[in-house]
Amino acid sequence: MKYVVCAVMLLSFEISYSQDSTPVADTVGRSLLQEVVVHAYEQNRALADVPVAIGVVTTAEWNRYDKMSIVPAMNSVPGVRMEERSPGSYRLSFRGSTLRSPFGVRNVKVYLDGFPFTDPGGNTYLTQLAPFDMYSLELIKGPAGSLYGAATGGALLIKSRPDSWQPGFTAEYSYGTFNTNNVNAQVRLGNEQGGNIINYSHQTSNGYRDHTNLRRDIITWESMLKNTDRQTLSTYAFYGDLYYQTPGALTLTEYNANPAQSRPAVGTTPSADQAQAAVYQKTFMAGITNTYRISQKFQNSTNFYAAYTNYINPTFRNYEFRSEPHFGGRTVFNYSLDNLHFSFGGEAQKGFFQTQDYGNSNGAPDTLQTNDNINTWTYTIFAQADVFFGKGWQVSAGLSYNDAFVGIDRISVPGFVPRNKNFTNELAPRLDLSKKITPNILLYASISKGFSPPAVAEILPSTGSINTDLQPENGVSYESGLKSSFFHQRLYVEVIAFYFELQKAIVVRKDSSNADYYTNAGSTTQKGIESQVSFQLLPSATGLINSARIWASYTLDNFTYGDFKKDAVSYDGDHLPGVADNTFTGGVDLNSRPGFFLHLNYYYSDKMPLNDANTDYAAAYQLVGGRLGYATQVKKLNLNVFTGVNNAFNAKYSLGNDINAAGGRYYNAAATAAYYIGITIGYNPVKNN
Repeated sequence: MKYVVCAVMLLSFEISYSQDSTPVADTVGRSLLQEVVVHAYEQNRALADVPVAIGVVTTAEWNRYDKMSIVPAMNSVPGVRMEERSPGSYRLSFRGSTLRSPFGVRNVKVYLDGFPFTDPGGNTYLTQLAPFDMYSLELIKGPAGSLYGAATGGALLIKSRPDSWQPGFTAEYSYGTFNTNNVNAQVRLGNEQGGNIINYSHQTSNGYRDHTNLRRDIITWESMLKNTDRQTLSTYAFYGDLYYQTPGALTLTEYNANPAQSRPAVGTTPSADQAQAAVYQKTFMAGITNTYRISQKFQNSTNFYAAYTNYINPTFRNYEFRSEPHFGGRTVFNYSLDNLHFSFGGEAQKGFFQTQDYGNSNGAPDTLQTNDNINTWTYTIFAQADVFFGKGWQVSAGLSYNDAFVGIDRISVPGFVPRNKNFTNELAPRLDLSKKITPNILLYASISKGFSPPAVAEILPSTGSINTDLQPENGVSYESGLKSSFFHQRLYVEVIAFYFELQKAIVVRKDSSNADYYTNAGSTTQKGIESQVSFQLLPSATGLINSARIWASYTLDNFTYGDFKKDAVSYDGDHLPGVADNTFTGGVDLNSRPGFFLHLNYYYSDKMPLNDANTDYAAAYQLVGGRLGYATQVKKLNLNVFTGVNNAFNAKYSLGNDINAAGGRYYNAAATAAYYIGITIGYNPVKNN
């Protein structure tokens, strides 16, 4: 009951402007708020009408913050936690799924313009994309396997451009604290019948801590061609070149003495500088999508991609080289009648990876330790039906069949017998029941089952051991929610409660040298409430303020171990490490008629346990930031100048803690107050009204 009371008291949300929406005009004819339309689960409907827990991030959110990082915008969504241990080193979780992610993005299936962006080994290099490469995001929280394959955490759908083609160009430059530079240039050619977009992003930063330099260069090319009224061909290609230093985690004593320091040498373990710990990563991806309208009621979209990643990672323990070519595709058929929508299709991926680990001698590869060839593939077959009954009732049902395989051949060991593991016959169903109580209020309940096989990096961790005994985690999620939209979409309120029982949970452990390994940790019980509210104020026809909006979100989590023992010690009932019980974020967006704008934002995270025994905690923290600027338009030229601050009150906190770290080496200090200033110039051949 206390969770319901807290949710009602702290109702909150953040709602986004959508690229596919219809503006709602006030009495004096101004466009006040665009109705959010989501595409997840092939719904293509207003957010308030979709019976699923979905967060949305668009350019409205990017524009509130410094575009050097996507972290603040992602963390404005309830139930989502994104961390950045150092510039460029992301970690993402939906509803606490970082238990198995010491770094990177795992257990969240990611798609880019419909292409599978998560590789067949279960890893996602989200660091290879900048905010400029992500026009909008849809974050599906909870098991989404009925349509999006294996992941108990959820799915992330990325769109790189708006649906409407807008020729022109945009250039942006910003400079900030820690010698941070952010450059982006985009050229858009063509029209609605065919066109090209070329985008280039360049980012550099020295970082707050020692040994946290970053350099990221990304170039993308997109094209679209409407062959006929029925067929559209589109292509997407990108090349990313990323380098960032990894400073390593600190003990509490080191963190309190100097949070900006990198990990010092301890015994035979070198310092971050001595090891020259860093990530060098180059990724190329290209794909093509064919969308064909077979009839007015029947449509198909099919894509195919190929990708290659070269990954070099000198660490405190070793020096790793990874070569990861892979390819795959996805096809979706949609059939619609007046009261029925049916979707079905499949997805498949294949990877041929090679991993070589050497000793690290002062930042140079030394003696070969292991050399592994990795063969991996995965496929999913899915179907979903949405039935619309009278009087506001709707039933949605989906089911997928999933199969995955990992084979490892250690060619550095003569006579080695390859270790193969097949994860097969995993069904992932989902059932939703919803009712429109009034034209503005939707009530829904859902049950879904998810499963997630171990990633290649979990079967073959940095210790060099091969653990094909690791089992997939699986669980059933129960969810209910209320969504409402009033006053012509100016007021949006959402409250969602969930209960998730996870079996054979995969969690990260640290050995005595602080190297990662993984194990199945029995069961966990994850329950919580996610709430959101946004209100668009109605300005007067002649006032100074053109638009004003207040928004907020609140998440209440209670995640505990159910049945888990380690070395005869029971952790039953202990809170899952890395998950805060309470998080809150909110802000104000103001736009004036003369062109000045102001965005203020606030974020609070409760304390969180750092180990299974709950003996060590990361302290709670609060962040305050803002962005102030001026925007104007002269004929077809748009000009935007801005300045802003992150962590305005210089809060000391750790972001991206190392969970269950040996020797209490948990802490990765986040940046202190950081200021920035920038300018954006855009040209549109068609003058905006």
